[in-house]
Amino acid sequence: MSPWRAKPDTCLLELLQSDNFCGMTKPRDTTLDLLVDLDGQVLVIDPEGGYWIRFAVTLVPVSPERPHGVDYSLTLHGPDGARLIGFDNAHPVLPRKRGAPRDHRHRLRRVRPYEYRDAATLLADFWAAVDALLRQRGVIRCLP
Repeated sequence: MSPWRAKPDTCLLELLQSDNFCGMTKPRDTTLDLLVDLDGQVLVIDPEGGYWIRFAVTLVPVSPERPHGVDYSLTLHGPDGARLIGFDNAHPVLPRKRGAPRDHRHRLRRVRPYEYRDAATLLADFWAAVDALLRQRGVIRCLP
């Protein structure tokens, strides 16, 4: 007799437990597709001044280090190539310096924890930080 016929409830439970979506308590983030589509994109924000943005986004298995199932790095770079703004989950957040990578943001030399809610909010927060810094540096001028 097939093991599937012997214990259908047990086999179904084992199948569900091996699925990445089992155990998810929230519905799937539909805006994640938009974020993933940006992977590899480089956008020149200010051709004269040399400011540019880079997106690196990869879907990964859900884990304690990547509870949202995405590995991401969204960065704004200055004319010299230095990162000015960054949102990522690639390394532990200071001051711990140890442990699992966590969601966080960089602004110039400061690193702060970031509370990831969903991909749409991540993109909105990133663009707001980029806009604020570029306005502060006079790259973007406010219209009267």
